[in-house]
Amino acid sequence: MRNLIPSFIRVPVIFFIIFGIVEYFVDSGDQPAFIEYPVVLLFLFLVLLILIAIEAIIGAFENILLNKMDAETRERFLADKNKSYEFKWVKKTYKKLAGAKPIEEESEIILDHNYDGIKELDNNLPPWWVWSFYICIVFAIVYLLRYEVFDGPDQIAELETELAQAKLDIEEYKKTAKDLVDVNTVVRLTESSDLEAGKTIWMANCVACHMADGGGGIGPNMTDKYWILGGGIKNIFSTISEGGRDGKGMIAWKTQLKPSQMAQVASYLLTFQGTTPANPKAAEGDIWVDEAEEATSTEETSNQSMESTTNIETEASDN
Repeated sequence: MRNLIPSFIRVPVIFFIIFGIVEYFVDSGDQPAFIEYPVVLLFLFLVLLILIAIEAIIGAFENILLNKMDAETRERFLADKNKSYEFKWVKKTYKKLAGAKPIEEESEIILDHNYDGIKELDNNLPPWWVWSFYICIVFAIVYLLRYEVFDGPDQIAELETELAQAKLDIEEYKKTAKDLVDVNTVVRLTESSDLEAGKTIWMANCVACHMADGGGGIGPNMTDKYWILGGGIKNIFSTISEGGRDGKGMIAWKTQLKPSQMAQVASYLLTFQGTTPANPKAAEGDIWVDEAEEATSTEETSNQSMESTTNIETEASDN
């Protein structure tokens, strides 16, 4: 069997099989194992050297044995070694697919005319070509019925379906990839685990300037409605990420905290709103009103007014 496959094919095949096994069983995340772990690269290099060494040693032993053989044995050994394996089933399949007449039977299909001694054979179309043509016809009929007769989804409908599915996949991915959040996509977190994580970050990094209860010290008071750079989750996230006012504001934390951590501490900070700290600092900045909440409140007030007016009109008509 060894004589059937040359060493220049055998060695790479065995090496890449071992390489695939290593990549399958070694967990290296998004990076290939030999890049993530240099020891794996060293191991693969040693494996390659060992395979080459084995081939060289076997070749050397064969040469030694060949030199010790007599002439007749040497010829028999070389004949067996150089004997190539004939893939008879491949040749048989090829002949069947080609559908050509054997050379011995070409006289049956040779045409009468010739051109400068060149004669022409009246071969049938190869079976593979004929069957491919039949398959194309069947495919065309099925395609016509599917998309033209029974109104199958066209390219635009398929695109819209794929885009809708892609949006769902992105949203699902974002649930486990919180560090994709930015100032445009951040939302206030309400899960207890996120708020606890935000509290831990606050106690480790923020209490020196804002106090543990958010009452303010070097930094502004976090419990009132006054904000220097704007309130709300998006503005607070942006301030934490990019820093405060130039020259005298807070440093930019984006180099030290992950986006998910900044969202957690911003959400925890908002829990101070409306609380009473032990030593509140005087208000700084301007009163900030959430436009979305104000619009919702205005809409609810308007609906209540309309309901009251409707009730009054109903009572008047009853009277």
